[in-house]
Amino acid sequence: MTLVAAVSNTPRPQPAFMSLVTQPACHQRAPRHNALLDLVPDDVWERLAPHLQLLNCELGCVLYEPGTVLRNVYFPTTAVISVMYETNDGDSAEVARVGDEGVAGLSLLMGGESNSRSVVQRAGQVLRLKSSVLKQEFDNGGLVAQMLLRYSLSLITQMAQSAVCNRHHSLEQQLCRWLLLSLDRLPSNHVHTTHEMIANMVGVRRVGVTQAVGKLQRLGVIRCGRGRITVLDRPALESHVCECYAIVRRETERLMPEGHNHLRAEASASQPGL
Repeated sequence: MTLVAAVSNTPRPQPAFMSLVTQPACHQRAPRHNALLDLVPDDVWERLAPHLQLLNCELGCVLYEPGTVLRNVYFPTTAVISVMYETNDGDSAEVARVGDEGVAGLSLLMGGESNSRSVVQRAGQVLRLKSSVLKQEFDNGGLVAQMLLRYSLSLITQMAQSAVCNRHHSLEQQLCRWLLLSLDRLPSNHVHTTHEMIANMVGVRRVGVTQAVGKLQRLGVIRCGRGRITVLDRPALESHVCECYAIVRRETERLMPEGHNHLRAEASASQPGL
């Protein structure tokens, strides 16, 4: 079964695809490969697992367009998803990124329609879940509601800080932030991308990206290959980035701490008689 990703009215070359993986996506004791799903209590997991579908997503696969009804949400396991905003004349900029720490499609909790364009930035796999199933668990309250609200706030922090960074910081600092956010969601120090892709994500001209990449390469921080940037010195990269990266990372770690004991405690404290 192969699903063609939705596309906008603007002509786009060679639409990317999602393909359904034939083997069962989830088992009760199998690793869930997504930090949010790892937080889900076992009883909730038993309800969600039968509805999850494992999909292979190609680079450039469009999951949502602005104004579309969110019928599904996507939990990345190895894929990385960019949340993009576009102007009427076709210009775009990335405002948030979702990897195996989160979920794409949380606008369903606040109206049910997408207000952005979500595109697969790194090819890989995602777990697809019907929005109605997740919404029902959210409406039940408890740990799942706490978890989704906290993650929503971490995404809002990403978006707000992206707006500040794009307005007030240099292109070199924005590039460093973009690379670090990519590394946080990748298993290695290799970022598969092009100058054109980075320019579209950051919302700048390609020539500016080429100049910023060249400077970092001359400093020995990165090495560029065909369709790939390798980070050679992460501490040096962090020394060149603005404060926006640290703010986003710190807030994400505060809102979504490792393990779920903290969230369980908060959920229990919010229920009378517990």
